Amino acid sequence: MREHEEQTQEWIAGRHPVMEALRSGREINKIWVTEQAQKSAQPLMLEAKKAGLIVQVVDKRKLDQLVEGANHQGIVAQAAAYRYFEVEELIARAKESGELPFFLLLDEIEDPHNLGSILRTAECTGVHGVVIPKRRSASLTATVAKTSAGAVEYVPVARVTNMAQTIDKLKEAGVWIAGADVGAERDVFASGMKFDMPLAVVIGNEAKGIGRLIREKCDFLIKLPMHGQLNSLNASVAAGVLMYEVLRQRLGLGK
Repeated sequence: MREHEEQTQEWIAGRHPVMEALRSGREINKIWVTEQAQKSAQPLMLEAKKAGLIVQVVDKRKLDQLVEGANHQGIVAQAAAYRYFEVEELIARAKESGELPFFLLLDEIEDPHNLGSILRTAECTGVHGVVIPKRRSASLTATVAKTSAGAVEYVPVARVTNMAQTIDKLKEAGVWIAGADVGAERDVFASGMKFDMPLAVVIGNEAKGIGRLIREKCDFLIKLPMHGQLNSLNASVAAGVLMYEVLRQRLGLGK
């Protein structure tokens, strides 16, 4: 299935992602369910009926064609394209929450499964917004939505042309930029490492890490301690550990 930036429709695949799309008030045009999935999809079908949506029972091959390669679990929805937010909107939403702003900047995360997993953890840890670049990055697709377990419906994502300029914009708004880098001198769990400030954490590409220019723009760099034979973690796992450490500190746990 080809993804076009200009497309006005998106496919949502899987029972949980479709249900979360319904609950979030996402604009959905139609839902397809296979005959085999009808029983397990009853709660979803009732939700769709309340919303006045069409649910059509089709052959599994139809769904395989609609979302090629995705694990659709016998349920696919056609919805309005995901809306990308402006960075200014993310900043405003964070201020409205009354909480310390917390953002994630993803510097060329290319694997949609990693992006989906990061969004799922971001939703669980209270991240106010995620920023991704328009080029050389995974975007919001059916695979990302499925992997995020519906979190894509709740975590605002901004898609920017220039990540460096975005960092400058966040700094102007009083946000500190922390880069996750294996070469950093400071350990994220080290004594005195505090995240009780408006913060954006930068997570780099799966293979290359954070780009040089972005690294230089960070206010400080942090790393996760490594005690095994490998010197790096999967990007989504590393992001998850960092997000939960920020949340742990902000909840005042482990003092």
